[in-house]
Amino acid sequence: MPLSDKYHAFVHWVSAAVGYDYHDATPDWVHPFIHLILVVAPALLTGVSAYLIFHRVRKFLRREKAIEPRPERIRGLHAGLFGSVLRYTKRQQVIMIVLSLTALPILYLTLELPKQIVNNALDTDRFPISYFGFEFDQVTFLMLLSGLYLLAIILIGLNKYSLNVFKGFVAERFLRRFRLLVYRQWRNDPNSKDQSEIVPILAQEVEPIGSFAAEVLTLPILQGGTLATILLFMFIQDPVLGAAALTVLPIQLVLLPRLQRRVNALSRKRIKEVRVLGRHLSDQLHDPDGLALLIPTGASFKDLEHVRRRIFLLKFFIKALNNFLTALTPFLFYSLGGYFVIEGRISLGALVAVLAAHKDFSAPLKELFRYYQTLEDTRIRYQEIVLFFSKAKPKKKVAATPDVTLTAVPA
Repeated sequence: MPLSDKYHAFVHWVSAAVGYDYHDATPDWVHPFIHLILVVAPALLTGVSAYLIFHRVRKFLRREKAIEPRPERIRGLHAGLFGSVLRYTKRQQVIMIVLSLTALPILYLTLELPKQIVNNALDTDRFPISYFGFEFDQVTFLMLLSGLYLLAIILIGLNKYSLNVFKGFVAERFLRRFRLLVYRQWRNDPNSKDQSEIVPILAQEVEPIGSFAAEVLTLPILQGGTLATILLFMFIQDPVLGAAALTVLPIQLVLLPRLQRRVNALSRKRIKEVRVLGRHLSDQLHDPDGLALLIPTGASFKDLEHVRRRIFLLKFFIKALNNFLTALTPFLFYSLGGYFVIEGRISLGALVAVLAAHKDFSAPLKELFRYYQTLEDTRIRYQEIVLFFSKAKPKKKVAATPDVTLTAVPA
């Protein structure tokens, strides 16, 4: 049997496995969609995921071999970001995780009830109906389902409000403790050559670290759980449409992290430029008549503007690319899902529910990408603050990558 025939036989087998009768009578325009959704995209997603996991493990092992363990440079803080956050917020993290998990069943109800309203409450041929010994006419049943939907929305809103308020309290408490520890370390080292740089460190660089402390575990669990819940709902409605929601994910996993590494490098450069500017301004405070300091100060302003412009260009390009890729999936839903409705494979209510679910599907996906960006940026800031007080540098210098410890900034 030729290879092409084996491939088509494999596609038919996969299609049959998900419950779709894919045969020669199927319209020609459906064939490439089936190949893309059921074979090409899953193969790419599996390959990309395996490569990313292998790449991450290899980098971690190389980092462990390349850098010798160093003692804590700031008393009361771990050398790593996660260790410090969990040290002071472990109990609060557990509470936030529980609140996050309780939102997932309610989320599923908000996806299921609109489908029930379209398919059952608006079907005039099945009324009156009886449930649990009670008889409902069409309007009463519609109001009942709508009331349940409203209740689910209220519950999930209260859950998000409680979680966000609690996260804010945790973030501010950790930020206060973190500032005090950095300030105490600076006070205990009055002979530091970089004393003037403590101002931007305490005022600016620690702020994102405090905010991230409340999201370090909660955000990936909540958004990952939301993503899994929405995917489960989509696959229950129709496995083909559920797989279609993952079609552009391999492209996002390949392109977005690579672009984010460039943003991380620029963020690292921005931190150094702000410190250099603070040093120049501090020198002018001690020597206000020193005209020779005006030129390097002006150069620092220009360099900082240039770095921030490059950051803006890359960050908004990443956002635009992600929005475009996310908008491609509804095209598959409208075309292929509409064809399934015409064929009677799925109901109109199920298609409407899938479209509404995908609108919610893109939000947690964006939040997870934002979490990755924030994680790397916060890790860089934390490492720079720790290394600011470090007298010794690593014996082996490692190339700066988002998940590798950074080398110390020269004083």
